[in-house]
Amino acid sequence: MAEPILYSFRRCPYAMRARMALLVSGTVCELREVLLRDKPAELIAASPKATVPVLVLPAGRVIDESLDVMRWALARHDPEGWLDGDDRALIASYDSAFKHHLDRAKYPQRYDDDAVDHRAEALAMLVELDRRLASRAYLCGDRRTLSDAAIMPFVRQFAAIDRAWFDAQPLPAVHRWLAALIASPLFEQTMRGFQRWSAGQPASWLT
Repeated sequence: MAEPILYSFRRCPYAMRARMALLVSGTVCELREVLLRDKPAELIAASPKATVPVLVLPAGRVIDESLDVMRWALARHDPEGWLDGDDRALIASYDSAFKHHLDRAKYPQRYDDDAVDHRAEALAMLVELDRRLASRAYLCGDRRTLSDAAIMPFVRQFAAIDRAWFDAQPLPAVHRWLAALIASPLFEQTMRGFQRWSAGQPASWLT
């Protein structure tokens, strides 16, 4: 029986969260690691917007939004109860406002904008997140759920802009939460390296 095909890029936060949900759900996929600056024709044919992740199901259906990939996988099998912690409003705020400030703090030359101002705006959102995490281990309770997996890759990316600065910020609960998620065996498995895919080469598998 054919398995789904996942087009992915290891360092993309959207692809990271899709891979996490696929792994925790036990969904076996053929993984096609691509370079975003040199996208294969097969990716573009599957999804003309040609961003990752793109999940192609055996029957031909294409899912090309990361949150949709996560929810599809977890609807099939959710052994850790991740869907119990699907805080759509919180996730949307990080996909929109936080991502907006993250991009401009990380790439000010690309946006011709003030990185310091955007870093401050992103930090303000993390202060609120820290308050939420002060009384719980994860965003929706005492175990990780979809909300943690959906948001963590963007916080991780923000932290990496200037790690020394980030570590010096008074965000003890966020620091603890982020460190726990990054240190988990699931994230280690998520970030496993794969050879760049090209047509005709032996398949790689996300398992």
